[in-house]
Order: sequence, then C-alpha cells, then structure tokens
Amino acid sequence: MKILFFETKKESQAFFEDKLSEHETIFFKETVQEANIKEDDLSAEVLSVFIYSQLTKDVLAKFKNLKIIATRSTGFDHIDIKECQERGISVLNVPFYGENTVAEHTFALILSLSRNVHKSYLRGKRNDFSITGLQGFDLRGKTLGVVGVGHIGKHIIKIAKGFGMKVIAFDKFRDEMLAEVLNFEYTNELDDLLGSSDIVSLSLPLNKKTQHLMNEERFSKMKKGAILINTSRGGLVDTEALYKALSENRIAGAGLDVIEGEESIQEEKELLSSERNSEKLREVFRDKAIFEMENVVFTPHNAFNSAEAIERIFSTTVENIKGFEAGKQKNVIS
Repeated sequence: MKILFFETKKESQAFFEDKLSEHETIFFKETVQEANIKEDDLSAEVLSVFIYSQLTKDVLAKFKNLKIIATRSTGFDHIDIKECQERGISVLNVPFYGENTVAEHTFALILSLSRNVHKSYLRGKRNDFSITGLQGFDLRGKTLGVVGVGHIGKHIIKIAKGFGMKVIAFDKFRDEMLAEVLNFEYTNELDDLLGSSDIVSLSLPLNKKTQHLMNEERFSKMKKGAILINTSRGGLVDTEALYKALSENRIAGAGLDVIEGEESIQEEKELLSSERNSEKLREVFRDKAIFEMENVVFTPHNAFNSAEAIERIFSTTVENIKGFEAGKQKNVIS
C-alpha cells in the first residue's frame, strides 16, 4: 500500500520506514493542509496523521483510494468521522500508551516530596550539605488514596503495593474483583478517601463533572498534613484553593505535572511537536505564586514523556496498519 505520513520528524520516519518496509511510505513534516502533495500521492490508501492535520470532508475528497486513517493520537476530533463512515474508511487510533509511564512519574513526585529530594538538590547546588529540616517519611504503612481507577490508576495501585502502602480508591465504576486481586478497598464517598489518605493521587479525565473537583471545600476535607499529586489534568484542581490550603498548612505539599490553564493542549504528544506548545506552558506557569513554594514540586506536563511511551505510539500505529491489511482490525474508531 501507499502510506502518507504527516507531521513527522526524522527519528519517526526511520522507525516507520523500517517497520513498514514492504509498503511505499512517503513523509511530510507539515500537516495535510500545509503539505505540498504530488498528484500521484493522492492515490494513497493510508494516511497517518497527528492532531493538527484536519481531515475534513473536502480534504478527504482528494484521496479517492483511501482505506485507512491511522491517527497517532488518542483523540480523533480532527477527523470527519461521519464522512469516513459514509465512504467506508477505517479510522484507527492509539487508545493507550503511557499508563505505567505516568504512574511511575506519579511516584517520582511522591518520593520527591516524601524524602525532600528537591530541597536536598537545591541545597547541594548552593554547596550547603546540612540535613537539618530535610527529614522525610516512609511510604511503607502510609495510606494512598487513588481517585480514578482507570488504566493509570491501576498501575499506581500496583506500584504502591510494592512500597507496602495501604491503598483506598474512589471511582464511580467499581471493579471488586480487581480490588481483591490488588488488595485495595473502595470508599463510598470521595470525602471519606480525602479524610483517610496521607497521599491523594488524581487519575481522572477532565470534564464538566470533574472541573475543580479539588476545590476549597474538598481541601478542607483532606487529612491534615496530607500531600496531593496531580498527573492527570490541571483543571481538576482549583489552583487558588490549592495555594490557600498550602499557605494555611492545611496540607503538607503538592506534586503537580499539570496546572489549570493548559487545557488548550489536547494531547500530551502535542507538546513534542511544536515550540508553540512550550510557549503555551510558559504562559501558564509564569507568575504563578504556587511554584515558588518550597513544598510544591512541579514538572512541565512531562509525566507521559518516556522513550518507551513514544515508541508505543509508533508501534501501535504500525500494528493498526498491519492489522487492517491482515483483516484483523484493532483500535477501530470508525
């Protein structure tokens, strides 16, 4: 098949050329709408795109032989699904790629706070090697509250059990068998979890119901001296309410990979594709007093970013294309 890849870099081009060597692969660093596509290439059977390529009805009409759209993203809002259905074009996505990656980063933030890694590092940079005020605490025996037991939440629980932690969880969809296998308990109410957890980790999508889930009232329900970790979406937490809770010593610290205001970034991998997204984050992080606090550890939406996670995106895309060719479609949206 003839496969056109858009929004690609040299490193990804080499990967796809190797894994799809039996096919004709053509690469563009631009989006579909920006690329200079030759007339012969409009005969392609496969398009592989990222979220900036807008596959509208008019764009799709140019590709008369199109059979597959393999988007290298979880979201598919950039594709006219209705038009694809009418034309019998299969749309395939990458539903999961960073569950363990984000879970591991969650514990990187937890350990930074529990053992004062960030403070120790800064002292060392200043040639101050005293340990006064750097005493941390063990994770063993502590209670971790996991809010949202999805793909990432499950990995967080598995890691927590390895540290010897007690785990309680809140999710509107309970999996009692999973709870038995992983040895954790569900709470009936979120407030019960907040009041019992030494560390609270958020693993939820952002929607109307979860926007500012952690507000001033919820922070007042947290166990005094607890820590909040957010590696999901910034809008889950009211930043001003968090700042107040930290300032008043209602909670002991926060580990943040995300912050409200960055919702315009639709996909994690979007951060790797353009400098303009780094500028978006720069504007969000700028002038936020919360990042000056000693008991706050933050990373710039980097929890997803491991070599293995990015390779899983590429590998899943290859599997999607090869699966279609073999008559065994995977990760089908339409």
